Amino acid sequence: MNADEDDDITEELLADSEKLTGLSLELLGLDPHPDDMTAEQRLQFDPEDLAEMATESPGERERSVRQTRLLAGLLWNSSSILIDQLFRDLGTLHELETVTPEAIAGTSVLSSLPPQFASSYDAKFTQRFIVVASDVTASLARGWTAPGCLAGELAVRCLLDQARITEDIYELDLPEEWRTIVEEVLLEDADSETLYADGAGEADTAVEHSPGNLDVRHWFQPFAPGGAVPPYACS
Repeated sequence: MNADEDDDITEELLADSEKLTGLSLELLGLDPHPDDMTAEQRLQFDPEDLAEMATESPGERERSVRQTRLLAGLLWNSSSILIDQLFRDLGTLHELETVTPEAIAGTSVLSSLPPQFASSYDAKFTQRFIVVASDVTASLARGWTAPGCLAGELAVRCLLDQARITEDIYELDLPEEWRTIVEEVLLEDADSETLYADGAGEADTAVEHSPGNLDVRHWFQPFAPGGAVPPYACS
């Protein structure tokens, strides 16, 4: 990769940041600056905190804003790549006679899902997962709402995995610990991380989650009756 290619992707992502209207830059980790606050907003902070926020130099502030905008654009860009690659995975599955863990390990997105359930990631599962992933990524534009099922939480994790890949390829100048920050916003109180722990999914270690547990059979069930899960995914 040369410098021109790096500049091209950076400018593309900065432009894409304007499309990510479902999350504010503050939710993505940008600290507020007193000069950008209304009088009412400043009343929410102690004078000492306001003074500390104001110590950031114009140059530092400009870099912080640029880094966070770059992160916003990366999430938007990665959401499109995620869906494209899921369709590619679906095409791969249609060519298989039998779904095996080895075959899933060679896919683009399904390989990021908990490996102990790999034999269940067939074409029907992938179609349902695409619908959920599309719904989750749409929240980046319409206004963020927490995923309504475990599959939705896993789709967010796959999205962040894709963002990490793009970051590594282009060596993007992003905020430190950006993934931790984003996970705290998008996956607050999420149980899906448990699926990646050793022994997760085994009958004697399954973790209860209303209305089911963490077994793959329950991934598309709404967390609560009437939860926001697309009808196709629930079928």
